[in-house]
Amino acid sequence: MKLSAIIVEDEATSREILKNYLKKYCPNVTVLGEAENVEEALVLIRNSDLDLVFLDVEMPYGNAFDLLDKVGDINFETVFVTAYNHYAIDALNAHASYYLMKPISIDELIKAVDYVTEIKTKEDALQNQVLVSKTNTVNGKITIPQQNGFEIVNTTDILYCKADDNYTEIYLNTNKKKVVSKTLKYFDDILKASGFARVHKSYLVNVNEVVKYKKGKGGSVILSNGKEIMVSASKKSALLSYFK
Repeated sequence: MKLSAIIVEDEATSREILKNYLKKYCPNVTVLGEAENVEEALVLIRNSDLDLVFLDVEMPYGNAFDLLDKVGDINFETVFVTAYNHYAIDALNAHASYYLMKPISIDELIKAVDYVTEIKTKEDALQNQVLVSKTNTVNGKITIPQQNGFEIVNTTDILYCKADDNYTEIYLNTNKKKVVSKTLKYFDDILKASGFARVHKSYLVNVNEVVKYKKGKGGSVILSNGKEIMVSASKKSALLSYFK
């Protein structure tokens, strides 16, 4: 799959190195333009149909996170390129697809491009389709502990689960909500085999209830009840693999 990209980097030498690496080792990437600061990058982003932005963190008159805030609704993947590893957590929170350290490793660059290619290929295949999960949910049951005993719930009745500290809120297709004194990881472990996917640190969804995928900063899914749930960049590829 061909990817249209731009490079946002204030150092001309670094831009040239990355551009040459891409041309030689990642021929499916076409670099449409280059920017050395936030304002130049904004112009390129708003006037280009992009799949991928290689983004340096530190730039004159602002940084990568300022740029992403100004862009707003993002429909491209972001690969951070920086000499500073302490930005890694911020990059993840900004839904970066990959984090490359300078000097750039060719192997890591290829991995980053392959990862984005996989995501974009799946996104394009699913765009404007009614999603049908490849997972046939097992018609199983789970028990939900209560003060006076426990309640049995069909897994097929669960739309999604939401983390609330050491509690989990379970939302059912009957418009009811159950609050359980178990962590979301607990339910992630027991529901994996029943077609549930962790799409965010705070959300676990029944993939058989997903009816639409929307491109965006990290992407999002629409459930059968109309609920929209954001998808973390690190969870996107795994989620999309559930669908044809």
